[in-house]
Amino acid sequence: MADIESSILSLEDAVKWRKALAAQGLRLAVTNGCFDLLHRGHAVYLNAAREEADALLVLVNSDASVRALKGPTRPLQSEDDRAFLLCSLKAVDKAVIFDSPRCNRELEALAPDVYIKGGDYTEDSLDPDERAALKKSGSRIVFISFVPGHSSTGIIRKMKS
Repeated sequence: MADIESSILSLEDAVKWRKALAAQGLRLAVTNGCFDLLHRGHAVYLNAAREEADALLVLVNSDASVRALKGPTRPLQSEDDRAFLLCSLKAVDKAVIFDSPRCNRELEALAPDVYIKGGDYTEDSLDPDERAALKKSGSRIVFISFVPGHSSTGIIRKMKS
């Protein structure tokens, strides 16, 4: 379990790890999200994201940032638990918890080779500051389709009914 917990990094440590990967000629993919209730759609998405590079880092919205995005009843699981669960998956190498609604600061610092986003986004609908950080670092942007019928919101709705 200690190896899983050691995969949850501060941004500073993630930048060092990223530089070590680059020095070895390895490519880094980064994605971000709340990942409040892990489900099949997340697993498919994260496995596809991992195939885009040699390593995958997930930027995990903090509890405060999830509340700001999803409302006062979310998240259902703590940021530490969400990051731990993500890092326990084979596809995920590292995670960083971030506290703002957008991860442009983290993207700029990490300068990933590939940025992965869900298929409900387009390059034009990405947050302008996130898109600018990605353009500055020359990151390739990849959109991965969602698995129909699999969403945290749908699961929560089903549980309530």
